[in-house]
Amino acid sequence: MTGFDLNGVQVRAGLLDAAAQRALLADLRRVVAAAPLFRPVTSRGKALSVRMTAAGDFGWVSDRLGYRYEPRHPSGAPWPPIPTALAQLWRDLLPDARAPECCLVNFYDDGARMGLHQDRDEADLTQPVLSVSLGDDGLFRVGGDTRGGPTRSVWLRSGDVVLLAGAGRLRFHGVDRIRFNSSTLLRQGGRINVTLRVVT
Repeated sequence: MTGFDLNGVQVRAGLLDAAAQRALLADLRRVVAAAPLFRPVTSRGKALSVRMTAAGDFGWVSDRLGYRYEPRHPSGAPWPPIPTALAQLWRDLLPDARAPECCLVNFYDDGARMGLHQDRDEADLTQPVLSVSLGDDGLFRVGGDTRGGPTRSVWLRSGDVVLLAGAGRLRFHGVDRIRFNSSTLLRQGGRINVTLRVVT
């Protein structure tokens, strides 16, 4: 496991070994069984290229009403609990932070991407965001605190963990593309990105 800084964002490469990745994948399959993946749309009606779901007290949704956190899945069902292993990872890496209230699960199929954005829909922006990559490699790009300007990129691989905290909390970031079938974790390919955050 190696760690490095990317424009203030901390990357912990290879933090989760193969066994931990498989166990987490099994946990996430149970989350998806309780709260199926859905494809959000922007307020203008454009569908995002990723599918997503969530666990915890809140899930992030996007539709014609805009971006926001909601206490229920679009089906009306409550979100399932955050997997224990992820809650423990948060405590291990961020012992001074409040307990996470939301675990977003984003699934990137072949061709999916996530444009540069800030995570700022939360009430307390001093609280960190923890991200875990599973499956295919994703080209992760990080900029500054304002849109535009230089960016840096790194390929995130299965088992890598990213921390947006302190000076890196409001960095613009996104995923430009994935290397489809670069990992054997997901039999049909694809990348899962899990992010834990405090909402209230």
